[in-house]
Amino acid sequence: MTTTPAGSPTPTRHRTWPWCRRCYGIALDLGSARTRAWTSGRRTILDVPTLTSPGPGATCPIQRGTIVDTPGTARMLDRLLGPHLPPCGQPLLILTMPVLAGVAHRAEARTAVEILRPRAVLTVPTARAVAVAADADLAQPLLVVDLGAHLTEVTLLVDGAVTDARRTALGTSDLDDLTPPARIAEAVVAMVTAMLDEDRTLQTLGALRRGALLAGGGALRADITRPLAERLQAPVQHVRAPHTAGVRGAARLLHAAHAHPSSVTDSDAAQPRRPASAPAL
Repeated sequence: MTTTPAGSPTPTRHRTWPWCRRCYGIALDLGSARTRAWTSGRRTILDVPTLTSPGPGATCPIQRGTIVDTPGTARMLDRLLGPHLPPCGQPLLILTMPVLAGVAHRAEARTAVEILRPRAVLTVPTARAVAVAADADLAQPLLVVDLGAHLTEVTLLVDGAVTDARRTALGTSDLDDLTPPARIAEAVVAMVTAMLDEDRTLQTLGALRRGALLAGGGALRADITRPLAERLQAPVQHVRAPHTAGVRGAARLLHAAHAHPSSVTDSDAAQPRRPASAPAL
């Protein structure tokens, strides 16, 4: 989820590991607008439009954070990553997920990535991956705002786990003369206000006072972040290269999983502990 123009992959630098069949891994962020992946042995992040195929006739298999074409998603992944897979290797794959992605979306995502022949698939909420990429202090409650192209999510992390989250089907791709950037700021403020109203622990308030961590392509837009800080009356800061923070955090978790296999577990169960749904704004 980003506003980076469609075109050639963005050459974001990343550290590489020595190649071996057992330690080969893939960090994957399937966004509605952009798909980003990092594989061990490569120094750059693959950053391309989320399209079933290049050229005319291409369709978007993921819309508003939901996979609507699982076979098309699988074909896209095979086209982008298949040629880089070792002939006999089975990669460990860490996949970021929108925080409020439902069971059906996770199942479709797991089905799609089977094309890559993974030996295991671990999922992590995008907000947690962003926090890892930012080296955030997870001992303190943290408010993560993901300003994507098709979705905006607000997540409260406590001890690194999701305790509350809200989302709206509104993103930077929706901005036009009738939908100004301030509309996204208003949506975020409304979601944070709802979280504050329902939180009896004061953890959301504490996280807000420390400052919201911004990710996604919208974090690069001052016409969104400036009114957001003013209306929240709280500091905001974006993680470095916020549009690739999710996949970079997943890559760090992938490294940790190889170095210390018991330290990283599947986060499918790391859903909000309190009911936390929000209608589209």
